[in-house]
Amino acid sequence: MSSDADLVAQIEILGAKLQAARSSIAARFIGQPRVVDLTLTALICGGHAVLIGLPGLGKTRLVDTLSTVMGLHGNRIQFTPDLMPADILGSEVLETSADGTRNFRFIEGPIFCQLLMADEINRASPRTQSALLQAMQEKEVTIAGQHRPLGVPFHVLATQNPIEQEGTYPLPEAQLDRFLVQIDVPYPDRDTEKDILIATTGVEDAVSKPVFTAQELLDAQTLLRRMPVGDGIVDMILDLVRACRPDDDAPDIIRQNVSWGPGPRAAQALMLTVRAQALLDGRLAPSAEDLRAMAVPVLEHRMALSFAARARGENIQHIINTVATRITQVEAAA
Repeated sequence: MSSDADLVAQIEILGAKLQAARSSIAARFIGQPRVVDLTLTALICGGHAVLIGLPGLGKTRLVDTLSTVMGLHGNRIQFTPDLMPADILGSEVLETSADGTRNFRFIEGPIFCQLLMADEINRASPRTQSALLQAMQEKEVTIAGQHRPLGVPFHVLATQNPIEQEGTYPLPEAQLDRFLVQIDVPYPDRDTEKDILIATTGVEDAVSKPVFTAQELLDAQTLLRRMPVGDGIVDMILDLVRACRPDDDAPDIIRQNVSWGPGPRAAQALMLTVRAQALLDGRLAPSAEDLRAMAVPVLEHRMALSFAARARGENIQHIINTVATRITQVEAAA
């Protein structure tokens, strides 16, 4: 079998496993297929995600289900204002042995896992939030001068409540940039909410089954990076990211409404996520439609409206969609 044919066969097998993962997740997390796809996208791209939604919409249930379906060891941290970095990373304790000698022993914190749920991450102080920066970027932490690797793979799925802002600390831009995607979790529609009501108020709770192992997820992340991306899509990604920066040559809608735009990490995220979007749809290479679908999840937390734009009631998602549609249509026509 040629290398190209082998790659196609591997992509098709991975696509089938992802469909099985979707079905297994749906056993416990009913509806919201877009939310499920975006969380799967974050995992198969090797990245992190922040889920933003009101209480009771199933964010915790989704992350717990993902740890089972993807075969990952998961931990959960409830972020609170009094949480300290050592509560996340762990600490060294002085122990006295039977012969009277004393030695330091490191006790691992909950961050030493493969899938970390950072629940209500914006409730912790900036000092505690910063404990995740090195972990999210380098997949290791430094404690008492010693580098300690984390689980392989390592992913952070954080949650935020968008309306309860009293006593919270907004995430700094540098940390937001480390999240591959922002996932907005909306209210379910009426039919979905009826299904949730019936499924969660009975005697037995539904159970999801493992579909992946940790090694299979790592293999999927490698395979994803081997998927081809056409030169036209690469140019669209670059044009979109650069157009969203409020420079002199930016579109009017950006210059008039945006105070700062995405950096190079956004283009890297789009290169990965458009592949994942194509894979989840059963295709072998990404298209302009995939780029439009991933523009908002990748870019909205990497941009900020100006004060005047917020006062006018402008919407960052509408702005991103407008620019993405214009770029993909123009370049596709060319």
